[in-house]
Amino acid sequence: MNRSHVSHLLEINLAMLFIATSGPLGRFVDLPVPVITGMRGIIAFILLILFCRWRNISLKVKNGDIPLILVTGVLMAAHWLFYFYALQWSNVAIGMLSLFTYPVITAFLEPILLKSKLQRMHLLLGALVLLGIYFLSPNFNLRDSNTLAILMGLVSAVSYALRNIILKLKVEKYQGTTLMVYQTGTIAILMLPALFFTTPKEILGQWEGLLALGVLTTAIGHSLFLMTFKHFSITTVSILSSVQPIYGILIGALFLNEIPKATTLFGGALILSSVVIESFRASKKQQVSSQD
Repeated sequence: MNRSHVSHLLEINLAMLFIATSGPLGRFVDLPVPVITGMRGIIAFILLILFCRWRNISLKVKNGDIPLILVTGVLMAAHWLFYFYALQWSNVAIGMLSLFTYPVITAFLEPILLKSKLQRMHLLLGALVLLGIYFLSPNFNLRDSNTLAILMGLVSAVSYALRNIILKLKVEKYQGTTLMVYQTGTIAILMLPALFFTTPKEILGQWEGLLALGVLTTAIGHSLFLMTFKHFSITTVSILSSVQPIYGILIGALFLNEIPKATTLFGGALILSSVVIESFRASKKQQVSSQD
């Protein structure tokens, strides 16, 4: 393994570490979820605009593409909202692991939206994910906060999967940073009314966590993540990104003293194993098609 490959592996792990801070920070910031989402969007939007100006990245998009790109912004807002509700109603482990069902959810949604063939293996992986979700919350009760948190995490995962599928149609035309500018801008506008229901003093009292969410998690983390696409295939990135919930759980254990239960860890292992299996299967398909 040469030095450049090792440095690229370190880059993607650093990106995952930064993005994984979303879980602990979502628990740490003591503000209403819409306010957290709005402030994260505003801070990230400003930083990404400055980054694009610095790197001379064009923000122009075709008029015909704007509606669909704005839809991805709405889906991203839903993803953040429901994800932070999942974190506030449970803990870092349950919030992050329920979100990480999105790769298998994507495998089910793609045949419906992109008219591709549904594979039997996806049914087995879906069953594996459902089993994993069961172990996250063995006592399914809508009055239980953990159960509600898992449902919120699943809604967040569906929103994220839909956003990624739609972006798949547009990402070849535009740079990822350009698309993130439009998405974070949409989120900032959608969540702006929520800021009027809290005081500037309350927001400033949480400035450290909000700034970390906007800078570390979103601007730096996602920018680093997009840069890794140049060095790895999307499938490889998907496999390597499975480490994200592990980083999040470790950070939550260290700084928030949240030690997940054994059943949560087992359920998480089932969910993440389904992600790894699907990623390896996709990798093999890509290799076969490239040989043909």
